[in-house]
Amino acid sequence: MAKEDQGLAIGIDLGTTYSCAAVWREHHRRVDIIHNDQGHNTTPSFVAFTDHERLIGNAAKNQAATNPQNTIFDAKRLIGRKYSDPVVQKDMMLWPFKVVAGANDKPMITLNYKGKEKQFCAEEISSMVLVKMREIAESYLETRVKNAVVTVPAYFNDSQRKSTIDAGTIAGLNIIRIINEPTAAAIAYGLDRRNNCVGERNVFIFDLGGGTFDVSILTIKGKMFQVKGTAGNTHLGGEDIDNRMVNYFVEKIKKEKKLDISGNPRALRRLRSACERAKRTLSHAVSATIEVDGLSNDNDFFSSITRARFEEINMELFNQCMETVDRCLADAKMEKRSMHDVVLVGGSSRIPKVQELLQDFFEGKDLCKSINPDEAVAHGAAVQAALLSVGIKNVPDMVLLDVTPLSLGIHVMGDMMSVMIPRNTTIPVKRTQQYLTSVDNQSSVKIKVYEGERTRSRENNLLGSFKLSGFPRAPRNHPFDVCFAIDENGILSVSAKEETTGISNKMIITNDVDRLSAEEIYKMIQEAEEYKAEDKKFLRKAKTMNKIDDYAYNIKKALEKENFSSKVCSEDREKISSAITKATELLDGDQQDEEVDVFEDHLKELINLFERFVEKSD
Repeated sequence: MAKEDQGLAIGIDLGTTYSCAAVWREHHRRVDIIHNDQGHNTTPSFVAFTDHERLIGNAAKNQAATNPQNTIFDAKRLIGRKYSDPVVQKDMMLWPFKVVAGANDKPMITLNYKGKEKQFCAEEISSMVLVKMREIAESYLETRVKNAVVTVPAYFNDSQRKSTIDAGTIAGLNIIRIINEPTAAAIAYGLDRRNNCVGERNVFIFDLGGGTFDVSILTIKGKMFQVKGTAGNTHLGGEDIDNRMVNYFVEKIKKEKKLDISGNPRALRRLRSACERAKRTLSHAVSATIEVDGLSNDNDFFSSITRARFEEINMELFNQCMETVDRCLADAKMEKRSMHDVVLVGGSSRIPKVQELLQDFFEGKDLCKSINPDEAVAHGAAVQAALLSVGIKNVPDMVLLDVTPLSLGIHVMGDMMSVMIPRNTTIPVKRTQQYLTSVDNQSSVKIKVYEGERTRSRENNLLGSFKLSGFPRAPRNHPFDVCFAIDENGILSVSAKEETTGISNKMIITNDVDRLSAEEIYKMIQEAEEYKAEDKKFLRKAKTMNKIDDYAYNIKKALEKENFSSKVCSEDREKISSAITKATELLDGDQQDEEVDVFEDHLKELINLFERFVEKSD
């Protein structure tokens, strides 16, 4: 039985391919990585829908090959993006599930569930993964979990961060902070090492995960953790490496077997799983085998790949990683020789060629592998969650200063972007700047807010806009102030004020076009509760069916025993046999339309019938 809610907050690494949860245990003064119901510390970020039920995590991934069109993964790559985004269009070519354009160009995942077509946005799928992580934590901690710190890639933009918060809301979680993944990893590493640190220590975090790549530079001095610079790519990771391997073998199969599987989702899913296993093998071996029985039309496939060929296929991606490393150092105005530690985070950082290139870049410096790359981000998030929780004791004393990943500014004359807050500015931050009207007798100005690094406004990402109206009639160049403020989550609010009249207007950039409305979130919360109820109902039915099967089996075995069988008359034996036959037909038939009550009633009938005969025979 669950204990009373003590306001515990957990850390969740919501990954593209795998997710992980952790919690600070104040009595032990350490972080516990929370294992799932199968004993694994990471859980696949997969959601699947079948004719009978919804599956999340390991169960969803395990059936992906047989149900590819209704098994969703990579939802994090859709979150906060538009359907027309070239990145989305490119990914759609590789996914077995269908993605269509919804309202306001929002990508919607289309699938079949219980014989009906359903559509989900990326936030809903991510919320289902978050629900699973919360349930895993509640089972482990034996208490309710409501609060969480959730990590995002450092290069997630404003829309993607807010969409992640929306996903948490749908999942019934109160996300008390969004923090960057490499920053969370640095917390995990820094707390482990800071007792041995003398003075200031510069740490370079290299985070290559399943779907995203981030690098950050942090300076650790005593209890101060200050991010100096960050760079990354929200579309580079282990999934892209898998894609290149799959494409390589699709062409090889086409050439060797004269078989084209590019349009066969089931065959592609099975090949992808084999490629993923081979990739892991190549991290410690020089060659790996690819073996798929019955790949397509009873055609088996057996091949191998050397580490050298694997590196050749993916060298372009590895070089992109090194270019990002170089850019981060340049942005932070720091030299590679000034880095005291280079820390590897993310499962894909285990790839030997990646480590070799990184070590060469840092002129032979030893890479730090002391923290688990799969768990470091969740570990740091759990520490941050404990720091933000009320009443949690024995938490390490630390101050975290993060940075904004992209430049923020407004549109000015000539389609120029006037930068208010440059990228890599420490947050939270608040800045005010004066602007001037552009024409005589101007009564209002439209303030358009952008993020990005291009000079022209239209080449950056429009976050939102609002009007400041009621200006006094005046010649051009009349002044007004614009203020940008970014909170600890990296969420931006913008305000403007005209001093002589005191009129003002403001907005929290909500990306209303891309982001879910309050009504949509409410509707999705209601649907999430319905799915939760359906999941419980199915589990109840499945358990009852197993009990019926076990009971029928035990009755048959009992009747086969001579000492019991001789005590049961032929009429009673016939009733028992009839009940067993009915149970078998019920289990073997189409159970989709049968209500759980039907099974529970039959189980009671079996139990009562058998117990009555046992009493008679005594």
